[in-house]
Amino acid sequence: MLAADKTDFSLVGIYGGTFDPIHYGHLRVAEELVEVVDLCKLCFIPSGSPRLRQTPGTSKYHRAAMLRAAIQGNAKFILDEREIHRSGESRSVETLRELRDELAENFALCFLMGTDVFLKFAEWYCWRELFELCHIVIVGRPGYISTMENIGLPQELTQEVTHRQASHVSELKRTSSGLVLTVTTTMLDISATAIRANIANKKSIRYLLPDTVLEYIETNHLYFPK
Repeated sequence: MLAADKTDFSLVGIYGGTFDPIHYGHLRVAEELVEVVDLCKLCFIPSGSPRLRQTPGTSKYHRAAMLRAAIQGNAKFILDEREIHRSGESRSVETLRELRDELAENFALCFLMGTDVFLKFAEWYCWRELFELCHIVIVGRPGYISTMENIGLPQELTQEVTHRQASHVSELKRTSSGLVLTVTTTMLDISATAIRANIANKKSIRYLLPDTVLEYIETNHLYFPK
């Protein structure tokens, strides 16, 4: 963990994923996290070639374009395309190293992820280094048992998390990295998988994602049976 500073750090959210396609579930969580974690901005980072999941069938450039269309008009939402332009597998540690070097010293990164993702965190490339580069913010469903109770976590991850637990956002602002905070947000029951299936089966996807994204999908004939 990097040394604390006398001045509070401004928090920058990092929201990675395939976004295949971006939908209101993603956007609502992001909107609430800006408020709950008091983020000065939130960077959406679409992955190019994910290391631990199947590469999306949709072009990374289409996925980035849909994301751009979805977040336009929100001053705190930023599209960061570095992973889709990087060759090879998308590795979060490389992205965080770059962001850490680019940001001023009074900013701290908050890597946002769901509980299901964090349970597999120990499988990530150079995962322990991420604690030196950012805070981890775990997003759980209301009523979901807290990740901080270490239920179901691998032993090596439990050992890392035990001394890093934060109970309030103010703790994240007092140091530049290394803490883990669990928060709850509204989790809309919308999935990209279901959206793709609806399109393939010629069912409506209206009101599951922004109209700008729906128009992009229709214009570029994405997810339709070939």
